[in-house]
Amino acid sequence: MSKMIREIQPYWTAVEPVLTIQSHEEYDRAIGHLNELLDEVGTDEGHPLYELLDTLGTLIHAYEERHLAVPEASGAEVVRFLMEEHGLRQSDLSEIGSQGVVSEVLNGKRSLNVRQIKALAERFGVSPAVFF
Repeated sequence: MSKMIREIQPYWTAVEPVLTIQSHEEYDRAIGHLNELLDEVGTDEGHPLYELLDTLGTLIHAYEERHLAVPEASGAEVVRFLMEEHGLRQSDLSEIGSQGVVSEVLNGKRSLNVRQIKALAERFGVSPAVFF
């Protein structure tokens, strides 16, 4: 065993729970630690815990990429989801056009155009990218 490993080993027991994210429970705990670090460190790159904040953020991101990926959805599927979440009918989406146009979009016969996407993004407070 190298000298470096011998020196680090006693501290690993304390650090390991913070830097290991292999389950949803550990992910939730890591998010809590990250929020604590953000409150303490903020954006101060000179803070002694800044590198821990950065490392933990990277580990959380890697876990999210592996386990919490958002499934692909078409623009029509996103519109349907938002309609359901907000209790809307086709006639409520004047941003898209007439009820007939909305129906064509929802049935995949017509794609959303840039104007419609911008209007929907503004109405629902989401990024226009969700409709692509």
